[in-house]
Amino acid sequence: MTATKYTSFMGEALELANAAISVGEVPVGAVVVKNDQIIGRGHNRTRIDHDPTAHAEIVAIREATQLLGKDRLDNCDLWVTLEPCTMCAGAIAHARLRRLYYGAEDSKGGAVDSGVQFFESPTCHHKPEVYAGLEEEKSAKLLLDFFRSRRD
Repeated sequence: MTATKYTSFMGEALELANAAISVGEVPVGAVVVKNDQIIGRGHNRTRIDHDPTAHAEIVAIREATQLLGKDRLDNCDLWVTLEPCTMCAGAIAHARLRRLYYGAEDSKGGAVDSGVQFFESPTCHHKPEVYAGLEEEKSAKLLLDFFRSRRD
């Protein structure tokens, strides 16, 4: 993968995270990519949709599955600004995503390299390749600034 594509996909996820801020949501953005094309986009929408499952990853996965007209995202990759939670890791496994690229670690709610390490569970039916720490500083700063502004 070229550096330009990497920058483009994670850059799009970061733009979506910024869009989440503009509607009062926690700044997490995600894109699903197939054949070097973005086929699903999402940012957190839990508050505006009144839906606790509307995490960025789920929103992007839903858009991609609707576009492809199937429930499996074989040969697709997910780029997300924050380490996925248990719910999102389950959706990633069920969708059969090939690769997961994520930015900031989530020591409290993450379930990939932190917490329950969902993909390492013997009951997990599919484990994507995982690449962590991409644009980690930018992703983490968005979250830190967002929560700092809420406390101030």
